[in-house]
Amino acid sequence: MQTAELPLRPQDEVECRRCGVHCDKVVYPAACVAKSCPFLYAIEEFGHRYIGCMQNVFDVEIDVDLLAAAERTQSGFGAVKAMRQPLPMCTTSVDHCYENRTGELGCVNPEFHELPVGEPTFKIFARIPPEGLQLDERS
Repeated sequence: MQTAELPLRPQDEVECRRCGVHCDKVVYPAACVAKSCPFLYAIEEFGHRYIGCMQNVFDVEIDVDLLAAAERTQSGFGAVKAMRQPLPMCTTSVDHCYENRTGELGCVNPEFHELPVGEPTFKIFARIPPEGLQLDERS
């Protein structure tokens, strides 16, 4: 039996084939448009305008008219496969190709689902007292 070699940073991979589920990281190009992503570019070719990603997070050029038409439907445009590690500002998720193949113990590579490096995994709320009042004073 051959064991799969684990990478040093599984969360940086864009696909996982360590079990039969076959997971892929996907990105939502419509969210790039909605967020006015600075890495989104547009070209005009054959009488149509196409958008793409300068960082090659997704490696396709999408017809803007078709994207807009799909976004007006209930299901929206959907996702495309990420070709490299998504940037922290990208709207992403993990697509499970064969979810019914999940074993009794669940995912064998849970780090794959972690957030990209640079995006905080928690929030800190600072409690700043009004001027002249200290937090340990009690009324």
